[in-house]
Amino acid sequence: MTEIDTSVPHSARIWNYWLGGKDNYPVDEEAGDAYTAVFPGIVTIARSSRAFLGRTIRHLVTEAGVRQFLDVGTGLPTVDNTHEVAQRHAPDARIVYVDNDPLVLAHARALLTSTPEGVTAYEDLSLYDPERILEAAGRTLDLTRPTALILSGILGHVSSYDQARDLVRSLMAGLPSGSYLSLNEGSRGTDPVYEQAQDAYNETGAVPYFLRPVEQIEGYFEGLELVEPGVVSVPLWRPDPDADTAPIGQHGGVGRKP
Repeated sequence: MTEIDTSVPHSARIWNYWLGGKDNYPVDEEAGDAYTAVFPGIVTIARSSRAFLGRTIRHLVTEAGVRQFLDVGTGLPTVDNTHEVAQRHAPDARIVYVDNDPLVLAHARALLTSTPEGVTAYEDLSLYDPERILEAAGRTLDLTRPTALILSGILGHVSSYDQARDLVRSLMAGLPSGSYLSLNEGSRGTDPVYEQAQDAYNETGAVPYFLRPVEQIEGYFEGLELVEPGVVSVPLWRPDPDADTAPIGQHGGVGRKP
């Protein structure tokens, strides 16, 4: 088993800390607090991203009739994970999580829960190996039936935008007509304080995460039919009643494969 280094901060554990999770260490809390001292809005971004994920899955299950989900770049389990939201609305939903982080793998047992009617599986694979992801997913999911690909905050770790787009294309190419992409990523052009904080974080030697212009996030949906309201700041995507809809530097959307 790969040993987990608790002496340096880890992006997945910091994100977990911002979401109110327990799977983090003092070094992560320190890094998270240092970031929030510069940009307190990062906690709103983390929680708004998780809320967007929940609303898109709810839409896909209840309105689009999707029963299969492929969640790549899972991250640490917190609240309202993909399988929990999907199976809450459709107990027979089948979910495959994919991540290759040893820390996430160590917590995979927390993800590997399911309703009796459904299935939840975990695959230890890299985002950079879409063919193996599809092959592994096909052992749990029926990839001749519509499947929703979930990419939540993972593509910003890919330094090359062209490569990130190619990865999305490759994964969607393995899914049939009627499948969906739910994607959200950190964006430029909405919140300059967030951009400064993230650029500074990237310069610390930590694993970088690259914010991208909204038009590049829209580019991930090329060839897909965007579900209304399209690619927007995540609080604006089909918000719940009385929700705060102030735009933040995180954009996302849902697209259907024709």
